[in-house]
Amino acid sequence: QVQLVESGGGLVQAGDSLRLSCATSERTVTAYSMGWFRQAPGKEREFVAAISWNQYTRSYADVVKGRFTISRDNAKNTVFLQMNSLKPEDTAVYYCVARRGPFSGATRVAADYDYWGQGTQVTVSS
Repeated sequence: QVQLVESGGGLVQAGDSLRLSCATSERTVTAYSMGWFRQAPGKEREFVAAISWNQYTRSYADVVKGRFTISRDNAKNTVFLQMNSLKPEDTAVYYCVARRGPFSGATRVAADYDYWGQGTQVTVSS
């Protein structure tokens, strides 16, 4: 089974930055599309960002575009989410996701992803 482990969450103030990391137990992560979703209390799961296996395609939710950057280091089996200019509305549990297969796209659809991490909490105070 594929295991995704998120880290890097925490409590920060508005305007601060965080970098989330997602380490995978799957050695062939190079062939996976990867992404991030988040879910705040009382709200539906929300797409954040995704990146194709070849890194040619990236997708961002409109609310994070320009502030967040998704990247990956395939050699280290790790995906990152650099979050700058954080806002209180960014407060949520952030989940790393993986889609098996060398797809060229970076889907925004949660159901398209095969594996989910346990999540890491990001809290942004005013």
